[in-house]
Amino acid sequence: MKVLVTGSNGFIGKNLIAELEATTEHEILSYDRDTDVSLLDSYCEKADFVFHLAGVNRPETEAEFMMGNFGFTSTLLATLKKHNNSCSVMISSSIQAELSNPYGESKKAGEDLLKAFSNETGADVLIYRFPNVFGKWCRPNYNSAVATFCHNITHDLPIMVNDPEVMLNLVYIDDVVKELTRALDGKENRQGNICEVPTVHTIKLGDIVTLLESFKVSREERSIPNMVDAFTKKLYSTYLSYLPEDQFSYPLKMNVDQRGSFTEIIRTPDRGQVSVNISKPGITKGNHWHHTKNEKFLVVSGTGVIRFRNLNSDKVIEYFVSGDKMEVVDIPVGYTHNIENIGESDMVTVMWVNEAFDPEIPDTYYLEV
Repeated sequence: MKVLVTGSNGFIGKNLIAELEATTEHEILSYDRDTDVSLLDSYCEKADFVFHLAGVNRPETEAEFMMGNFGFTSTLLATLKKHNNSCSVMISSSIQAELSNPYGESKKAGEDLLKAFSNETGADVLIYRFPNVFGKWCRPNYNSAVATFCHNITHDLPIMVNDPEVMLNLVYIDDVVKELTRALDGKENRQGNICEVPTVHTIKLGDIVTLLESFKVSREERSIPNMVDAFTKKLYSTYLSYLPEDQFSYPLKMNVDQRGSFTEIIRTPDRGQVSVNISKPGITKGNHWHHTKNEKFLVVSGTGVIRFRNLNSDKVIEYFVSGDKMEVVDIPVGYTHNIENIGESDMVTVMWVNEAFDPEIPDTYYLEV
């Protein structure tokens, strides 16, 4: 298909085009305010589907609302009619189309134009009234509080919250793009005369700020949030996309001695922590047991042996491990255990434990295997 996308350089346009180019063979006809206006005529002649995402959100004068949201829609539809093109047209409207304000009225006017176009030509039209949309590539300090907060917090700039109790209805950009690609296949989610993104998150503005600030702290604490909640997962991905380009990395505290090193990578509130252990040749580490802590060891480089002994037995169990054949070894509770580097180079082991280390309750007891 030949797919015309107006507002191609905008937030939703960029994400939609990236998805279509990555996953389909459709020819994308990109049109934005900087595109040669003469191309609109040829695009409207050959388009098989139109995503009309162009619009005005923050103009210098209120008159520009109608000019951008009604005027260009009128031009687009007139050009389609000129070429007798009755392809399906999707329009990006807003929940504010139900309100009496200049922005909402301009969006409603654009909707009405599209309905009239459908009545006249028989074209299938899809009117999407989006709530607040958030995600990567959204412009900060424009019309998205989430984008502004993400940008400011990652750049150590102040934020302003007038009313932390205000409730926001939000849709994530990936959910928007998923719905639009379904619409392209004729599987849109219609609710009467309006189409909707089925997954909407409702959350207090203050709670969003609390989460974003916790994300900032998490990099200092080598932690990641609980991702069970879908909104937290999406917001965390969004937050990371606003990091300054010179701050993608952060240092870790390496605990180094003559035996090698031990470095904690990540800790979580509910899924334990992950660390990397480096052992010098001939070095044995461990010789301890746990009541409740359980671990998984994965040697990714070098050669070693992991030994176990049940506290109630003299029998020693050995597992020989190597980065040449990676396998996970579970460390059960009630077994004293150690790991020895029996190779000639450093042995690197990725270690997971089911709970983050707490010096007040270490649950670690020394005992030779």
